[in-house]
Parts: sequence; structure tokens; C-alpha cells
Amino acid sequence: MSDLNIHVPTSFDPFKETEIEGGAAGVKDYVHIRIQQRSGRKSLTTVQGLRQDCNYNKILKDLKKDFCCNGTVVQDVEMGKVIQLQGDQRKNVSHFLINAGLVKKENIKIHGF
Repeated sequence: MSDLNIHVPTSFDPFKETEIEGGAAGVKDYVHIRIQQRSGRKSLTTVQGLRQDCNYNKILKDLKKDFCCNGTVVQDVEMGKVIQLQGDQRKNVSHFLINAGLVKKENIKIHGF
């Protein structure tokens, strides 16, 4: 048999996070805004990936006041601190974070249906 150099492409995972150019391996700089369906009409919006030096309680207070909803800050083992808000607040939260100067528009990922 002859030696053939065949390149077999690996599978592409569209949901895999890309690394930041020039950054350390595995470092992500995205803020993820997700919706989680609880029951027929009820849902939660979760915000994760904000910088650790941010004051989560102050951000939560402003979000609750601006969008007239309830919410809390949850400490997760894997994800760190996560902000949870009642209802579908994905677009509102993304506009708030951009206007407050906390996150750039290209660093926000909105997930959901």
C-alpha cells in the first residue's frame, strides 16, 4: 500500500466558544444572556459572564428598577455569580449593559428561542 496523506476534517461545533486573539488559552470575554422557560407563561432571564469586579447587587437594583421586574443574584459553582430576572428581559438587559458601558456590543451573546 502506498502512503496517502489524507486530511480528515474534524467536526465543527458551532456552539463552541472561540478564544480571544492574543489572550490566554481558554479565556472567554463574553456575557451570556439566556432565557429559561419555567412553565407555560413563566420564564427567567439569566446574565452570566460579567467581570468579577462589577457590583452585581447594584446592577441588579438598576435592572429591577428600570424594567419593573423582580430578580436575584445566584452564586453558581461552575458559572460564578449569575443575575436572574423574571420574564423575558434579554433585549432590555443587553441594551442596559451597552448603554451603561459595562460590555461592548460584540461581547454579548443572546441565547434562546
